[in-house]
Amino acid sequence: MAIEKPSITKSLDLAKLEADVTAALPIPGGPSAKSEPMPAYVEHREGVSRAGALSAEAVVRDYEAAAKEIEAMGAELMSAAKKCEAMTAEVHKAIAFMRDSAAAYREEAKKIFKRIEACAVFTEEVRKTCETVRRKMMESSSIN
Repeated sequence: MAIEKPSITKSLDLAKLEADVTAALPIPGGPSAKSEPMPAYVEHREGVSRAGALSAEAVVRDYEAAAKEIEAMGAELMSAAKKCEAMTAEVHKAIAFMRDSAAAYREEAKKIFKRIEACAVFTEEVRKTCETVRRKMMESSSIN
């Protein structure tokens, strides 16, 4: 029987080979059966086969990883809530400043209003005084 040599026309797919090797290697930081202990809230039952125990461990580790991610999201939400509370406090300060500013504008408007009315009354009194003096002057000039 003759040994068939690979022909030159058959090319070796290096990219596929690399992908296959990479897929077979454990991923650093990825799940591994021995990397983390089982969560304390589960315990193997008596009589469970090795395959069943490993499957159950794999599933509970996936759920635990998801639970930890949910907790991490909760921590992020707490951080966001604290930022919102700080922003809300700043908004309340800004609203108080605006209310104080509006009150100060109203007080200034009140002062100006009174000043203008006082000037108007004074002007009216000056006009009446001038009329009275003019009338008296006319009366005295007509007497002479």
